[in-house]
Amino acid sequence: MAKRVLHDRYFRQAKREGYLARSAYKLMEIDDKRRVIPRAGKVLDLGCAPGSWLQVLTERIGDKGQVVGIDLKTVTHDIGPNVRTIVGDFTAIDPAELVGEDGRLFDAVFSDMAPDTSGHGDDFMSARLCQEIVDRLPVLLRKGGACVMKVLEGGGTPELVKRCKGCFEEAKPFKPNATRDVSREMYVICKRYRPPRPRDDRPDDASPPGEDAR
Repeated sequence: MAKRVLHDRYFRQAKREGYLARSAYKLMEIDDKRRVIPRAGKVLDLGCAPGSWLQVLTERIGDKGQVVGIDLKTVTHDIGPNVRTIVGDFTAIDPAELVGEDGRLFDAVFSDMAPDTSGHGDDFMSARLCQEIVDRLPVLLRKGGACVMKVLEGGGTPELVKRCKGCFEEAKPFKPNATRDVSREMYVICKRYRPPRPRDDRPDDASPPGEDAR
């Protein structure tokens, strides 16, 4: 088994440059290569603690952007004035609380979340968590928006990628250089969201407006 190196160059670089975790460099690389962080946009960070992705997001969207983060743990670091954090479970919270008073859906949704790992079935639990994110995108993400989700590569990954390809114009897996060599984690990068069409609740025999029933 490969030995896990805890204090690698990304760990040391994060300490030196003031980022709260080495994972900041994963998001930087994703954005450098795929351009998923909207400048002056509104973005959501799921599983935001300790705050390294919040740091990158607020740097890249600029002062006119908005960043909302949610995590079961409190983010204790002061990220910036355009960052709002919530302590809670994203699967249980009212989406309206995430969207906020302006009611405008997010331009991009990011997730670096991972389930509590046990060593058995972790990949399926991770994929299921991502599926729950996709379930909630219609009330969180605007048409044409982007989504980036971490998933543990395994049995549930192909189905997740297939589903993402069905609701985005582009959905591809990607493994950043900052990911540890021994890690199974990868990211599904999705661009240009196509939300589901509103369901037609009319009875089957209902006539269109302005037409007589035949």
